[in-house]
Amino acid sequence: MRNVFIAGVGQTPVMKQSTDEVREIGADAVRAAIRHSGLEAPTALFVGNMLSGMLSEQQQLGALIAHSVGLPGIEACTIEAACGSGAAAARMGVMAIQSGQHDIVVVCGVEKMTHAPREKITRALATASDFLTEGGKGETFVSLNARLMQAYMSTHKVDSSAFAPFAINAHRNAFRNPNALFKKEVDEQTYRDARQVEGPLKLFDVSPICDGSAAVVMVSEDIARFLMRQGKDIVRIRASAAATDTLGLDDRARLLRLAAVERSAKKAFETAKVKPADIDMYECHDAYTVMSVLSLEAAGFAEEGRGYTLGLEGEIFTEGKLPITTMGGLKGRGHPVGATGIYQLTEAFSQLTGQAGENQVPNCDLAMTQNMGGTGATVVTHILERAA
Repeated sequence: MRNVFIAGVGQTPVMKQSTDEVREIGADAVRAAIRHSGLEAPTALFVGNMLSGMLSEQQQLGALIAHSVGLPGIEACTIEAACGSGAAAARMGVMAIQSGQHDIVVVCGVEKMTHAPREKITRALATASDFLTEGGKGETFVSLNARLMQAYMSTHKVDSSAFAPFAINAHRNAFRNPNALFKKEVDEQTYRDARQVEGPLKLFDVSPICDGSAAVVMVSEDIARFLMRQGKDIVRIRASAAATDTLGLDDRARLLRLAAVERSAKKAFETAKVKPADIDMYECHDAYTVMSVLSLEAAGFAEEGRGYTLGLEGEIFTEGKLPITTMGGLKGRGHPVGATGIYQLTEAFSQLTGQAGENQVPNCDLAMTQNMGGTGATVVTHILERAA
């Protein structure tokens, strides 16, 4: 299979109550990515989105956004994998170029959520659970993650303060990211004093509902080499891997083991021929602080029951051994669900090309992004490196 490269990235600021239509938000990011790449005439567009049909009564975003950006007639479609829709769309882009079907592909993730009533948003998000046994019975992702956090605290004999560094790190990095939703740093006392959302989850354990879009331009090796000769920054996608698990928590063999994270990460490491210790930064799916901890363990960065110690020891911060959520992550930058996986890729691109500003990870050569649908039912992992 052919090698795949990222030649351009674009993103819109994450916000609440955007006045733009979902097509316009997505089109802005696509235009920015194409402009950044310096290329014209992509032959395919893959769009990651979860909620547009439910909240905006608009489907077929692939064709809609293609028309909006002036790409008539190209192959275009929408990919849905709940909160993992962005990375799932990116995987479609990777495979399209690997197979030789396309040489230039645009992948966009987009979500507009905050215009709808909160009850409608909550119910729409719950469709990413097993609706027969969870969402349809009154469970929400807040209640499901509260259950996971309580189980983790009970099993591993820690209190909620063990999760504080993950919120503190996310907000610190978001404060220095011009496109992030939150611009407020958080300390441990602020974390402790925050209101409880659903025990034991507190306000700073939970990612916000928001709007946004990000896009990347993927190209074949011939085009990447041509652009590199012109002095363009190019990033290679060294591995792309996906795996699944049950949607319902009660159907899992082990409640606190994210099997799809484990499988997806293992496939990616094998494809890239690297080990967890080789990764310089990790954009995990920190929709909830407990998910950061569980992902670190399942992906092989920490032993089971010890993921929280990476936060307590400062290893997850920019200056640590394994920086995570380097531009604020889902918690600080924001989590416009269908767009999140593409935001992660654009941020990894910035880190690998030394363009992350105050949040730059020193000596960043190998990055890993991981986007998750639901409570870990669909997981897509990418490993990237700067092309040389």
